[in-house]
Amino acid sequence: MESSFHRRTATRALSIVAASLTVCAGLVTQAAAAPSAHGHVVHIVKPGLGLNTNQSSNWFGYNQGSLEQGGKQFHSIAGDWTVPTVSKHAGHPGASSDWIGIGGGCVDANCTVGDNTLIQTGTEQDVSASGAKSYSAWYELIPAPSLNVNMTVRPGDHMHAQISETVSGSNVWKITLKNVTRNKAFTKTVPYSSTHATAEWIEETPLEIGTNAGFAPLPNLSRISFDHATTNGASAQLKPSEKIQLIDSNGHVIGTPSAPDAQRDGFAVCAWATSC
Repeated sequence: MESSFHRRTATRALSIVAASLTVCAGLVTQAAAAPSAHGHVVHIVKPGLGLNTNQSSNWFGYNQGSLEQGGKQFHSIAGDWTVPTVSKHAGHPGASSDWIGIGGGCVDANCTVGDNTLIQTGTEQDVSASGAKSYSAWYELIPAPSLNVNMTVRPGDHMHAQISETVSGSNVWKITLKNVTRNKAFTKTVPYSSTHATAEWIEETPLEIGTNAGFAPLPNLSRISFDHATTNGASAQLKPSEKIQLIDSNGHVIGTPSAPDAQRDGFAVCAWATSC
């Protein structure tokens, strides 16, 4: 039987135990969330590696923290990305996900302070041992399991996501995920107690369910572009020091983001690469 996958889990280094388990206008068709948990993957908080503060065993992308940002609290986050094409790497099945979220990351620049809360939404791209590919959409409120969003997702689709507190400090959040290419959108308003301490734009490998294998293998992925990253309604103004590389069990870099773009609101992500 082919293994199934749990959702998101991150690690960005030093001796932390926690940090991250994973809108538009116009006439759109509303998509519904499935009432059951997303069966093959789940997000969890970011485990620490004790290696490099900018490396993780299952995340690569960008993470901003409240202390690193001078005490800033995150009440909204947004971002766009292009769904990558997935395929087996070295003949192995794999799983990956692109998402934005508030919570679950490193609060300070040295990653000595983590965050156990996480509200997130994104897309997933998996490939089975037989080579079958699957693409899906989801949202999650840690520690509850992720929920599927009934939305068609295909490689090359332009996605837009936004998570916003309806009233600052209310801990009531509006989650929006839109497939811009297909003019379909999902919106959900939920209560969730957040620390407001971190914000992320991430490519991730999930935790395997029902096995002792740990994180799912990273599949081959086409180059992914994140763009229009905002927090609290303004440009994220990403910094190179906020990027996270993915490493394997031997500490080798296997996934990396590029430097921020000229507007400092976007970046590329490359799987099975040491530069991007």
